[in-house]
Amino acid sequence: MTTAPNAPAAAAESATPLCDHLRRTGEWNPNWTPFAELDPDWTERFMAMGLKPMMSGVLDAKTIEFIAIAVDASCTHMYAPGVRRHIRKALELGATPQQITAVLQLTSVLGIHTMSLGAPILQEELAAFQTRSPQAPAPAAQA
Repeated sequence: MTTAPNAPAAAAESATPLCDHLRRTGEWNPNWTPFAELDPDWTERFMAMGLKPMMSGVLDAKTIEFIAIAVDASCTHMYAPGVRRHIRKALELGATPQQITAVLQLTSVLGIHTMSLGAPILQEELAAFQTRSPQAPAPAAQA
């Protein structure tokens, strides 16, 4: 097939060079494929936004891997293949097991928000319940 003589040169270039690069280098998460198929332009812009801090050079590669480990291991994400990939890269970049453990320990405190949110609400609701129902037993004291 030949290209029309007046066709712009950019037409031969991919509309999603960053996504294409991620696929070629094995950095593409297959979970991204459905939305890339539905809206490749949006996916390309999303990837460019998300990867800009990593590509800017402001942070060194090992620090970027630590952040990626934390994001993938967080209780809101829990993406084991990403944790594995980023731990592997961090080790290749010279990270120690102690540094990676510290990242995981820091990330684990995200779950504490469950208690810091829920415990005061529980106390408020117990007090309100006891006010509405004076015969309700008081919560058992912990020894």
